[in-house]
Amino acid sequence: MDSIAKRSVPGAQSVARAALLLRLVTAAGDGGLTVAEAARRSDLTRPTVHRLLTALRQEGLVDLDEKTATWMPGPELYLLGQVAASRYDITAIARDIVRSLAVRTEESAFLSVRRGDETVCLLREEGSFPIRSFVLSEGVRFPLGVASAGLAILAFLPPHDVDAYFDRHPGLGERWGAAHGEARLRRRLAETQARGYATNPGLIVEGSWGMGAAVFTREGHPQWALSLTGVEFRFGPDRLPELGRTLLAHAHQLTTRIAAAR
Repeated sequence: MDSIAKRSVPGAQSVARAALLLRLVTAAGDGGLTVAEAARRSDLTRPTVHRLLTALRQEGLVDLDEKTATWMPGPELYLLGQVAASRYDITAIARDIVRSLAVRTEESAFLSVRRGDETVCLLREEGSFPIRSFVLSEGVRFPLGVASAGLAILAFLPPHDVDAYFDRHPGLGERWGAAHGEARLRRRLAETQARGYATNPGLIVEGSWGMGAAVFTREGHPQWALSLTGVEFRFGPDRLPELGRTLLAHAHQLTTRIAAAR
C-alpha cells in the first residue's frame, strides 16, 4: 500500500483503495469475497474495507450476499464493462484462435490482458486431454512475471519499464516463492526473450505447468498473451518445442489480426 500512500493527488488514496477492492471482488468470481479476506489481501483494516465496500454497493459496483456475507461484482460493473468492451475487448476476434490453440495442443488455452502491473485472464478454452490444471480461469489476476502470460509480457517490455516494475514490487519473492525473486526472475525473462515464449514449471501450483507468448499492439507493445496450462508430464522436453512453436504461431496470428482490426 506504500505506492497508494505516496500519491499526492487529492482523493487519490481513496480512489486507489476502492479500485483495489473492486479488483479483488471481481477476481474472487462467483464465490465472492468476505470482508476479512478482502482486508487481508488489500492490507487495509476491516472497518476501512467495510466502509469502502458499502459505498461501492450504494453505487451498484458491488453487491452483498446477505446469507453468506460475501461481496460480489455489482450490476453497474456489467453496464460499464459493456461500454468499455467496444474499445478494449479483443475476445471477439481472439476466441477462435484460443479455441484452435486448445484443439491443436489438447491443453487448456487462455487469453490474458495486461492491466497495469497485473495480467487478467479474459478467455479460457478447455483442451481434450482429460487431466487438466485449474490454476487459471476468467477474471483471475496475477502480477506480471508470476504466471506464464505475465512473464511473457514482462519479458518484452522496454528495459526501463522492467526496472521500474521491480522497484515497485520488491516483495515478489516473499509472496510468490524464491523463484520470483528479482535475480531469478530476470534470468527467466532473458530465457523467455531468447526462446520467444515463457515457461512456468510448476512455480505456482506444484505439478501444474504453463507456457505463454506475448501478443502485441500495432505499435509493438506487449499488451496480451496466449498461454497453455496442463499437468507436468505433458510438458516434457520431447514435446515442449512443438508446443512452443504452436503457441508462437497462434500468438503471431492474433497480433496480425489485432493490427488489421485497429
